[in-house]
Amino acid sequence: MSADMQPGGAAFAIAADVRAGRRSAVSVVTGVIADIEARDTRFNSVTRILGPAAVAQAEDVDRAVAAGRDPGPLAGVPFGVKDLFDVQGEVTTAGSIVLRDNLPASRDAAVVARLRAAGAVPVATLNMDEFAYGFSTENAHTGTTRNPHDPACLAGGSSGGSAASVAAGLLPFALGSDTNGSIRVPSSLCGVWGLKPTYGQVPLQGVYPFVASLDVVGPMASTVEDLQAVYTIMADRSPMALPDVGSVRVARLGGWFASNISPEMAAGIDAVMAHLGGDRVIELPEVARARASAFLITAAEGGNLHLPRLRLRSMQYDPATRSRLMAGAMLPAATFVQAQRFRRWFRARVHEALAQADVLVAPITVGVAPRIDQPAIIVDGKSVSARANLGIFTQPISLTGLPVLAVPLVVAGMPLGIQLVGAPGAEDRLFAVAAELQRAGLAACRPLGAGYARKDS
Repeated sequence: MSADMQPGGAAFAIAADVRAGRRSAVSVVTGVIADIEARDTRFNSVTRILGPAAVAQAEDVDRAVAAGRDPGPLAGVPFGVKDLFDVQGEVTTAGSIVLRDNLPASRDAAVVARLRAAGAVPVATLNMDEFAYGFSTENAHTGTTRNPHDPACLAGGSSGGSAASVAAGLLPFALGSDTNGSIRVPSSLCGVWGLKPTYGQVPLQGVYPFVASLDVVGPMASTVEDLQAVYTIMADRSPMALPDVGSVRVARLGGWFASNISPEMAAGIDAVMAHLGGDRVIELPEVARARASAFLITAAEGGNLHLPRLRLRSMQYDPATRSRLMAGAMLPAATFVQAQRFRRWFRARVHEALAQADVLVAPITVGVAPRIDQPAIIVDGKSVSARANLGIFTQPISLTGLPVLAVPLVVAGMPLGIQLVGAPGAEDRLFAVAAELQRAGLAACRPLGAGYARKDS
């Protein structure tokens, strides 16, 4: 067994079977493609199936196994990528028709190349909010991604296709991006594991940009073991030795992070804290201003990135995306500078909190996924747009660049998730706490179908 892979994950099971010759990579990949074709019509998580290229790579994996060569720790494991990662030979659209006439990518994004080198096989590109600007994966060009646990509900965004494909059991893991919560929000609403790594720790080469000072990419998976294994390959780091969870100091974020949450979310966090033995509550200052700063930085950087194209092709944008980008491009420079100054101050306050606790626990969303026909949530007694406001608890944390692990709670009914926040580079502590919550039965993904688990006949 490769040191990168941890027993217990669906990806581990596939790779172990392929490496041992019990299954062929081709049968795994073709089976997953057939499953996507048969079932994804309900969810709309996939935008393109990479059939011929995926089968060709799977054949290479099988030839390596037959020749006695190491096929890699993720041998034959299928995965999908949010449609802003370059995949060689494919046009990277970032969820928009604005880019559909671009030339195909000449090479893979850096993290896709690392996963290929480890034997994993990209089989699909996945739906998203246009240019990653939204929390709901409601896309005027590619349609809305539906939540596998209830197709009448949103999957969240902007990495909604990634979360839904894992939650539906179509793929054991998928790649997403997180600027203001775009991995964490859909992970919570779809009930999957997700990781926003420390800012700058995973390369962004070959990933279509949104907000350079906030953008991060990371994995989403059906088990914490797979999440950890995929992350170590994406970050090109040695396998982690997790600390004893008993030595990890845990505290709950109060104040802003304790308001507006549903009774089910509050009960879930209570259960987690009771199990971990953490009774400390930490309240961060000026969280509302931190969220506003994240909004302003996002709008300004995103708007100015798109301004040249907006001047030429604005009517091709999703109307909701277009209006927000244009508004951001018109923000005064002084507003952006002030937001960045506040960001530095707030980050220092969060680091002070992390001197008191190694892991901070907070909700990801106010509650379960909103309905597609009623895409709103209640904040401070008012109904507000889900597309713009599902990140109420993720945006302030994004401002800091800290690593955050999304944990799917074991709850009755629709999924809920919490975020574990750690110090820069301290992903090992987050994984230690997450693994303990999974072991204790407080956290788990409930994938539907899991067609990738079929054996060769």
